[in-house]
Amino acid sequence: MPLQTSNYSYKSKRHYSGIISLLLVVGLACLLYLNYQNILDWWRLRGYIEPAIVSQLSSQDTMTAYANRIFKVNHPSLETKATFNKNCPNNGGEKTIVLGCYHSNQGGIFVQNIVDPRLNGVMQVTSAHEMLHAAYDRLSGNERTKVDAMLLDFYNHDLHDQRLLSTIASYKKTEPSSVVNEMHSVFGTEVANLPDPLEKYYSRYFTNRKQVAKFAAQYQSEFTSRENAIAEEDSNLNNLKAQIDTLESDLTTRLSNINSIQSQLLSLKNNGSIAAYNSEVPTYNQLVNSYNGEVDQVKTLVVNYNALVNTRNSTELTENQLYQELSNNPTTINK
Repeated sequence: MPLQTSNYSYKSKRHYSGIISLLLVVGLACLLYLNYQNILDWWRLRGYIEPAIVSQLSSQDTMTAYANRIFKVNHPSLETKATFNKNCPNNGGEKTIVLGCYHSNQGGIFVQNIVDPRLNGVMQVTSAHEMLHAAYDRLSGNERTKVDAMLLDFYNHDLHDQRLLSTIASYKKTEPSSVVNEMHSVFGTEVANLPDPLEKYYSRYFTNRKQVAKFAAQYQSEFTSRENAIAEEDSNLNNLKAQIDTLESDLTTRLSNINSIQSQLLSLKNNGSIAAYNSEVPTYNQLVNSYNGEVDQVKTLVVNYNALVNTRNSTELTENQLYQELSNNPTTINK
């Protein structure tokens, strides 16, 4: 009797083929999941031609290759003042020394184009600041928890810069749910020295983070130096005004005394008391000379006061011009 053949081998092959196909699908799904962000980045960067200014800002900020990719993925755009105000109403809610905004979920970075050489640094700091917002968006839950803890520890124990403390206080009022996110960008770009764990963390974004902080200090100094000068000039003006007021009050008293003595002298002279008249003349002349000397002193102080007023107003005018260069609404930038 002939032996019957079995289809076991055929079924086994089909079974294993199904398992292999399933494994391939699962493997592909895992691969896509693990590289989801890279794939999205590739998609957004396809056909993208990096403008020279974007490359320059990235280089000046010493962005790492990873940070540069985050920056470019958001197609950073340098805007005129009018366009910037449309894309970033109220400066995008920023309260610190930047003129830019980041649209969440890698939706774009906008930077106001500033050409005034006195404001060199603002675009560099803004670019780094907004890139860090995009980078914060990419942190996993566990990473963000660790980074948030480091930022809050620095804020609670080591931050003593009053301007930055005021900046964070402003964010607490206007964006309480984004305060740590803002700390992430502010501390990374505006604090020269950070604790080692934070420095190590930020090294994934910058090869020389201190350079960015140097840009921030340079830019901020254009305002703080003028603010300090105005404060000093106001103090000197107050002192000069007090001196002038004191001397003018004294001159009023002296003039009254001189007029009184002059009346006495005229009376002596009219009554023929020439000897008494002559004896009082030297005292009178001394009082007049002293009075005239004090008048000259007041005139000199008034000239100095007026000159200082002009200097002070010129400094304030320059500062206001710089603020106007930055925005139609200068109050959005903290002093």
